[in-house]
Amino acid sequence: MKRAGFACLLLALICVSAIRAAAADRYALVVTGAAGTADYGRQYADWRHQLTAVLAARFAFPDEHVTVLADAVDSPQKPTRENVRAALASLAKRASKDDLVFIVLIGHGNASEVSADEAKFNLVGPDLSAKDWADLVRPIQGRVVFVNGASGSAPFLQPLSARGHVVITATDTDAQLYETIFPQFFIAALTADEADTDKDGRVSVWEAFSYASSRVRSWYEQQGRLQTERALLDDNGDGIGKEAQSTGPDGAIAAVTFFDAPASTTSNGTARPLVQRRAELQAQIDRLRARRAEMSDADYAAELERLLLELARVDAQIRTNP
Repeated sequence: MKRAGFACLLLALICVSAIRAAAADRYALVVTGAAGTADYGRQYADWRHQLTAVLAARFAFPDEHVTVLADAVDSPQKPTRENVRAALASLAKRASKDDLVFIVLIGHGNASEVSADEAKFNLVGPDLSAKDWADLVRPIQGRVVFVNGASGSAPFLQPLSARGHVVITATDTDAQLYETIFPQFFIAALTADEADTDKDGRVSVWEAFSYASSRVRSWYEQQGRLQTERALLDDNGDGIGKEAQSTGPDGAIAAVTFFDAPASTTSNGTARPLVQRRAELQAQIDRLRARRAEMSDADYAAELERLLLELARVDAQIRTNP
């Protein structure tokens, strides 16, 4: 118990020192699918513009690292099956194991009267099923954050689930087929001070998910409507997921995954290997936390303590490096 308590205290101290998540480069693929009507087209365009603006202005994603596929006149690339395949194949070639890859789907989904493997996100022309998306995403290295904000998105959770993946769906069953508002609040969370619940100056993926889930619930209450969407998050690879207010093993990886630039942007040649080692240790801690339910208390505490002690030593060296 003493060892576990020490490890938790050390983890808290390290989190306060604002250690960056392990990521060398950051990439994003934003897909707004077939709109169907002018009203939906305007809504999806608004969300798309807000999201790409946040990625560029707040998180400094390089323009060449952000790919947009949209069913809109101002989009050079349409959300077709071929373009999605090409975009994901490009990410599989470009992203390395330390990178962050953010994939967002905004639009209509189709999960009614089909098997989970055949649930689809509506594109322009032939669609891709949840299984198709999973097959295309699987070769991508690094931390993948996959957000399907569409109606009927729940069946995407299980096939996209994997170690190193944070998967979010706007709905928790394939019966939730009404249009969703989850994307609106998830995007808003990226710049909302209230979303930063631990007040460390950054909004993690878990914090954005929790904020959006809460705002969706409040929106339906204010409208006097029955809530027809409940978002799920899976980040431990078991394909189950949970709601923001529920208990369960998911959330540990999402809580230490961020969209802003990592500390490895330092140009100090001496410090760079230390920063790289720190990123490797943070990734090991993330993986350990994801395996918590599979380990005994003693084994988990011992391994966590070992990693945190080395992480603290490396962090101290970085802080004192000229």
